[in-house]
Amino acid sequence: MKVVLAYSGGLDTSVILKFLQEKYGHEIITVTLNVGQRENWEELQNKAYNLGTLKHYTIDARESFVKNYAWSAVMNNALYQGSYPLATSLTRPLMAQTLVNIARREGADAVVHGCTGMGNDQIRFELGIKALAPELKIIAPVREEKFTRDWEIEYAKKHDIPVSKKIYSIDENLWGRSIEGGVLEDPKNIPPEEIFRWVSPPEKCVDIPEYVEIGFEKGIPVSINGLRMEPLTLVDNLNNLGGRHGIGIIDHIESRVVGIKSREVYEAPAATMLIRAHRELEKMVLTKRMLEFKEIVDSTWTNLVYQGLWYEPLRESLDKFTEHVEQYISGSMKLKLYKGGMHIASRYSPNSLYDKNLATYESGGLFNQEYSRGFIEIFGLESVMAYRKYRERERKNEFLQGSEYSVQEGTAG
Repeated sequence: MKVVLAYSGGLDTSVILKFLQEKYGHEIITVTLNVGQRENWEELQNKAYNLGTLKHYTIDARESFVKNYAWSAVMNNALYQGSYPLATSLTRPLMAQTLVNIARREGADAVVHGCTGMGNDQIRFELGIKALAPELKIIAPVREEKFTRDWEIEYAKKHDIPVSKKIYSIDENLWGRSIEGGVLEDPKNIPPEEIFRWVSPPEKCVDIPEYVEIGFEKGIPVSINGLRMEPLTLVDNLNNLGGRHGIGIIDHIESRVVGIKSREVYEAPAATMLIRAHRELEKMVLTKRMLEFKEIVDSTWTNLVYQGLWYEPLRESLDKFTEHVEQYISGSMKLKLYKGGMHIASRYSPNSLYDKNLATYESGGLFNQEYSRGFIEIFGLESVMAYRKYRERERKNEFLQGSEYSVQEGTAG
């Protein structure tokens, strides 16, 4: 059988590459997606060939990832459970699409991934592949063969597979860096400083605050401090800038799709800054009702993507709504960055609904306060009437219950 393996070069997928040849005689084509992780791509490719891959693909998908996935996350203010900017989640539908494309090109029978049966990624990969190519078989050796980490290490030693002494499980792309395992598995433990690569500890950041102005056009980030940038450059610059000022460390308890609570630590400076700036710009431009409804849309979109339901038709329908709303979201937000703190310093939009002449408390303002009296009467009419009616009923019931008790008490005497 010819199969396509999503290959990271780590322990799991390296063991799978050797194991499937040895036990089943499969012909294996390996695929690695560059979505911004810091790897030695030539070294990774050589490792795959040394372990017996028939053919190896290294796909540079960084631009597609930012334009088609990360920018959608910005427009939908995507923070799962209010914290996680979906860094890993967003790459999986892109990876599934790539694996399917190569499987069809190579005439493969199956797609292989290295996910465990405990995490979210198995869901994201498999639902994507099933939606795009139901004819392809899906093989998940870690889950199906019940691999354990100890067994994998022993297998790797027997087959001369290089094993790095990693304490933590790391997943990295342009949108964020996730860190799991080791001492982090006990929520009581403070994350050790050495696990962070992108973000400086606040106490070690520079003592001078820095201001950064992020420009948006139709909801999409386009510039930093007035300088237009390509998407990859913009994200890279914000990751470096935010990280230098201690912005973007996320440490939270996450509810996985499979029902497990997990302690997750992330570094995501650019995502943190962009989503905050975008959300504040929306507050300036959208009506109160649009904002209230968009919060529902944002939350639903984020949950769908986190749960691996990128190909759910509802997600596409929500995107249509968001695209329409975002046509008004142009302008800029200036952020103040200082020792792990991020604050809105100033804001501007040509579509702003903020009108100083209406909002001012100074003389000469255009808002006619006399209108408020009648507005208050009409606005709260039903609520006030209901409150009075219900309280009257409650008091009547209390009186009747009290009278009944007194009568019964008197009779008994």
